[in-house]
Amino acid sequence: MFEYQFMINAFIAILLVTPMFGLLSTMVVSNRMAFFSDSLGHGAFTGIAIGVLLGSTSPLISLIIFSIAFALLITYIKNRSRTGADTVIGVFSSTAIALGLMIMSGGGSFNKFSHYLIGDLLSITHDDLIALSIVFVIVLAVWIALFNRLLVMSINASFARSRGIHAFRVEAAFAAILAVVVSISIQWIGILIINSMLVLPAAAARNVTNDIKHYTLMSVLVALSSGLSGLIFAYEFNTAAGASIVVVSAVIYFVTFALRAHFTK
Repeated sequence: MFEYQFMINAFIAILLVTPMFGLLSTMVVSNRMAFFSDSLGHGAFTGIAIGVLLGSTSPLISLIIFSIAFALLITYIKNRSRTGADTVIGVFSSTAIALGLMIMSGGGSFNKFSHYLIGDLLSITHDDLIALSIVFVIVLAVWIALFNRLLVMSINASFARSRGIHAFRVEAAFAAILAVVVSISIQWIGILIINSMLVLPAAAARNVTNDIKHYTLMSVLVALSSGLSGLIFAYEFNTAAGASIVVVSAVIYFVTFALRAHFTK
């Protein structure tokens, strides 16, 4: 498979993307943000649609800008509203996907950009790898800066505030970095399944670990091994790479779920 440059690019991309998903997944699961991360995918579709409306053939910039704004707005309203967080996120998520579909269908561009729904990991170019490398460094730096505060918030939000942690700022920063990772990855993973990449690695890791160190390490390993296995499977059986990766992650989750009683004694 490494006789082809596109497979080499996809392999390098897996090495860069999946550890990011593995790291972020731990806090998405621990802070009960699975529904929120799913809404980012829906919001990203609207970002693509706005880029198309503005005449862009590769609407990555509008996608990133809109996704960050979308994530921050949800975070702000969720923290200021008396309405349940799931309701607020549901309102934004449904509105975003409907607006995106309306813009796309009205401009007749839906078919042209429908590949964003399932992604195409094998279309990654050398320039894309450079962008991924930059995002990888940024995510790692933000992760190191926010980790302790995110961990305390995941345990008890009231305790976090009593320790002087500004919960909204921390949550907003984490939401923004999630939005960037989703935006940069969505063209290769796909809108329909990208949320799975932010949930399954940590969900599987939680089944077989008892402390935060092993939880984080296992989440990264699950994400990385799923990525590599899914890429090989997609090449051998000519299936969608993103979907193949998610299926492998799901299999790992169910295996760890079956073994959880042994590991969590």
